[in-house]
Amino acid sequence: MIEPARIEKVDHEVTLAEAFRVWARIAVLSFGGPAGQIALMHKVLVEERRWVSEGRFLHALNYCMLLPGPEAQQLATYIGWLMHGTPGGIMAGGLFVLPGAAAIMVLSLVYVVFGKVGFVAAAFFGLKAAVLAIVVQAVIRVGRRALRNRLLKILAGAAFAAIFFFDASFPVIVLSAGLIGYFGGKAGLPQFSGGGHGAKDDSLLGDTDRRHSPSSAGSSVKVAGLWLVLWLAPVVVLLIGLGPNDVFSRIAVFFSKMAMVTFGGAYAVLAYVAQQAVDNYHWLGSREMLDGLGMAETTPGPLVIVLQFVGFLAAYRDPGSLPPLLAGALGGLLTTWVTFVPCFLWIFLGAPYVEKLRGDAALAGALTAITAAVVGVILNLAIWFAVHILFREAVPIHGFGFSFEVRRRGASTRWRCFWPSSRRWRSSNSISAFHVRSSSAPRAAFCSSSSGQRPRARPSKGAGAVTK
Repeated sequence: MIEPARIEKVDHEVTLAEAFRVWARIAVLSFGGPAGQIALMHKVLVEERRWVSEGRFLHALNYCMLLPGPEAQQLATYIGWLMHGTPGGIMAGGLFVLPGAAAIMVLSLVYVVFGKVGFVAAAFFGLKAAVLAIVVQAVIRVGRRALRNRLLKILAGAAFAAIFFFDASFPVIVLSAGLIGYFGGKAGLPQFSGGGHGAKDDSLLGDTDRRHSPSSAGSSVKVAGLWLVLWLAPVVVLLIGLGPNDVFSRIAVFFSKMAMVTFGGAYAVLAYVAQQAVDNYHWLGSREMLDGLGMAETTPGPLVIVLQFVGFLAAYRDPGSLPPLLAGALGGLLTTWVTFVPCFLWIFLGAPYVEKLRGDAALAGALTAITAAVVGVILNLAIWFAVHILFREAVPIHGFGFSFEVRRRGASTRWRCFWPSSRRWRSSNSISAFHVRSSSAPRAAFCSSSSGQRPRARPSKGAGAVTK
């Protein structure tokens, strides 16, 4: 039986206070959905701070991609756990959610009182361009390091084609890549070696298990018991106290089930929730669901924080004896609790075993292949993100097994550039401020959104695996 690993006393000299500042910085800058958030964490934790190595970062990411729920928040929890054990994981994962949860709560109140939040969306819209640049940079950087041979490049290309052109399910892509890598690693094929890319590992944690030691299986039972109680105790209390038909009980049960079955990224989660909350529970309308998604896209934190908006409206419209605004706030907080507490359970229960298995050749091969597939998935998200950021309208193409989106012919871009001479030019550049070289000297141009409209995302099972 495989024993889990546990964090011993660390000697990397990064204090909890310093880690708090770093995770807080990541949290307030985590715009752009999972791809932008993962890219940001890679830049800060791997390149700037050098807390973890490239291999260890990808190993953690691969595990988080296999879990239900928001992978970016789970990755933050995982690395926080690696650095400072359970307190570090709770701090990192909690901070990752907090700014977005606070922003969505405020915007939800504004939405039901005033009915519009367009000015907020317009204010944040320009940040999306910078996020797009970060995502593209992440594809290039991770691709160079993860795709070490032709076979891995082929896997990445196949994953991209499957999810972009054929709308393949992300779990199917990951499972297929994992099986290929598992048997390739088991057979000893060098293409699936879990080794690094040849660069010297100068990260604080290193790339070995020297800070981990065996722990008893009993500790895993305790971890599971603790987090199951934290997660499900409010659900049981509501069911017993208010009955199964009360709106708070229905919110607790529905989003608890959602936390267990929504594999495949943020947009897979949102597609499932939109169908159930709009069509079955009638908690909100389809236009309101899109408004909530617009809020989540223009605020920091996991994209699935939009679920808090859904819970808010559900309780606001069926408050019982409570004031509607108070009921809405409690419904939103309950939704956030039952959505994100399970994420800590998956990490604290599974991560020790995943760390213990890092030296297993077959598992290393599986995760190496999954890493290659993830590069293709991130490329898909970068293109999807660019289409919806740069252009006003995208046309879905279906037929002969294909399912993807392209720019509508004649559609204008979302960006206008304003020159110092007041001449206005249209541009599809993906950065907010840039330099254009003219015949005389470089000129600065400032680009802003050509409208205050929010980009409308099409929830799709394949749109965003790296989109939790």
